[in-house]
Amino acid sequence: MYITSILFKMIEINNLNFSYVRSKKMFNEVNLTFDSGHIYGVLGKNGTGKTTLLNLISGLLFPDQGKLVVYGCTPAKRQPRFLSDLYYVTEEFYMPNLKPHEWAKLYAYCYPCFSSEDYKAYLEAFEIDLSIKADKMSMGQRKKVYLAFALACNTRLLLLDEPTNGLDIPSSVKLRSLLAGLANEERCIIISTHHVRDIEHLIDHLVILDNSTVLLDTSVGTLSQKYDFIPFTGKEPPMSAVYYESNLLGGKAMIPNCGSSSRIDMELLFNAVIHNKIEQ
Repeated sequence: MYITSILFKMIEINNLNFSYVRSKKMFNEVNLTFDSGHIYGVLGKNGTGKTTLLNLISGLLFPDQGKLVVYGCTPAKRQPRFLSDLYYVTEEFYMPNLKPHEWAKLYAYCYPCFSSEDYKAYLEAFEIDLSIKADKMSMGQRKKVYLAFALACNTRLLLLDEPTNGLDIPSSVKLRSLLAGLANEERCIIISTHHVRDIEHLIDHLVILDNSTVLLDTSVGTLSQKYDFIPFTGKEPPMSAVYYESNLLGGKAMIPNCGSSSRIDMELLFNAVIHNKIEQ
């Protein structure tokens, strides 16, 4: 049962260590908290552990050391009450050769809050032909069925690894709209991606991983209060620029906020963090 009208710690990660080989740690003493009521974006270069983090949270991998608790459960135990309230949309997935409603009939019983009405609405939103089986669908169509089912499960925790891969632009826009509609105080959504611009209007908290640790763990609201993101013309950026990227016509600059309000350029921010130009 969902906890209502209160924000709470959905995931607690303390001093987590993990490695695939002993000689190199993927995570070194990582500490993170994911609260209900938020949509998190997890960013990082390839190989920095974005998918690994989701695998640890979902119980597909086990920490070498440290504490990892998800709504009171230890993921590694893979208890039914844990699994039934979490859905993990992996980048690579298998879909049996069934029609969408047949697929739901096969798996929906695992998720007590699954809604057939929601599933039908999401399939219609993605313009899926309900009469055809998976082998007659394109990769993008199968991905949309997969996403529609995930959203219809109505789990408290939704993990999405590169959710827009394989989707065309209209479908990516529709997914963002559906995810925004799902957000509430009882749910936590975590999106791992390297397609920064696909989620910059959606997330309200940003986590950036690099070099076995967490470089940034901050709300988007806090970042917008600290920095402005502005275009500039000519060869020279503003004197106050914390970080900038230039081209032949000018460029984009990240400057201290002087009381104005501008949309966060998530790609520029990410590059600034990776190049150690800002601190939390």
